[in-house]
Parts: sequence; C-alpha cells; structure tokens
Amino acid sequence: MSELAWTSSPVFGVTVTLLAYIGALQVNKKWPRMNAMFVCCLSIIMLLLVTGIPYESYKVGGDVLVFLLGPATVALGVPLYKHSGVLLKRLKGVLAGIVAGSLTGMGCSALFVWLSGANQELLMTILPKSVTSPISMEVARLFGGIPELAAVLTVLTGLFGSMFGPLFLRLIRVSDAIAVGTAMGTAAHGIGTSRIIRESELKGSAGGFAMGAAGLITTFASIPLYWLLN
Repeated sequence: MSELAWTSSPVFGVTVTLLAYIGALQVNKKWPRMNAMFVCCLSIIMLLLVTGIPYESYKVGGDVLVFLLGPATVALGVPLYKHSGVLLKRLKGVLAGIVAGSLTGMGCSALFVWLSGANQELLMTILPKSVTSPISMEVARLFGGIPELAAVLTVLTGLFGSMFGPLFLRLIRVSDAIAVGTAMGTAAHGIGTSRIIRESELKGSAGGFAMGAAGLITTFASIPLYWLLN
C-alpha cells in the first residue's frame, strides 16, 4: 500500500486521534493546566503540517470518530438519569440559568457582530456558537449562515470554555456542582461537559442537561431574530 493510500485509510485518522488524545491526557496529568483537548488538537495540527499530509486524508478517519459523537452524546444521559432526582429538585433554578446564559451568549455575539460592522450572514453564523456542533451547523444553515464556519466557531468556543471556564468559576467563587455543570454545559456544550464530568458525575449530568436545553433555547430564539432581520 502506498504512503498516500495508507494515510487516506480510516485507520490512520482514528489511530492518530486516539494516540494524540492518550498523549494529551498524560500531559494533562503531569501539567493540569494544560487542557487535554487543546493539546490533542494542537498535536494533530502540527503533525499534519510537518508531514505535509492533507487534511482531507486525515478527515477520512476523523469522520468515523465524528459519527461516534452521537452515541457519546447520548451516553451523557446515563449520569443525567442517575442524578435526575437532584436536578429535578432544582429544576427552576437550572432552567433559569440556562435561559439567561443562552440569551446572554447570543446577545453578546450579536453585539460583537454589530460593532464590527459585519453582515447578517456572519451574524447567523456566530449566533449559535455556544451549542453543540450539529445544532449550530443546522441553525446556521437554516437561517442563512455558513455551516462550516459555525462548526469552527463552536469548537473554538468549547475549547476556550473548557480551558478557562472552571478557572473563571473558581475565581468568582462558584463551587456548587450543579451550578458549575449548568454553566459549563450552557457556555461550552459537549467539550466543556466532557471536561467537568472527569471531576464529578453530578457536574457532568448537569452539563449534559444544560447542553441539550441550551440547544433548544438557542434554536427557538434564533427564529424571531431571523424574522426581525428579514
């Protein structure tokens, strides 16, 4: 098998991603401030740049892992079910936090676009950046945005949130597990939730619930905004 054929095999993309993530976890264990997801992404980017392997070749295997995101997201329902009783007791507060966080995130995005003088296409692209990628891409596509750019912004938002969200919450003295999970799931979707579920299953359950609820709120809130702009 030629080198090009080997790198175009799904096995290549899957193997590189898994090895990069395992290595990133080891780095994170030694230096906790080094975010594992960031290190993993940076390692893969550097590998492709140094070796000259086309992104399209890596993407063949990467798409296999993207397909597995669906089952992985559904798996977040397990801790959510286990801790559903605790969440139900505080459901009003959790929902209030998710609504406030989602609308604030959308408002800040709209303000940024307006101040920068960008057009409606960019507005509808950046608006759903805080929800999980499948939802953000579909919202962007339906309302005239750029789905591919929406996916990039969503991943960057999740990475930024997973890297700095826990630190920010500690600085403002937010330590309650459900509050932390709700904040991370609302602002940093699946990437943020995967970060905090390693600390606490309760945080992860709140984050999973917030991620799903924020996706619904952002989708429905985008409709009247789109009507106003048109």
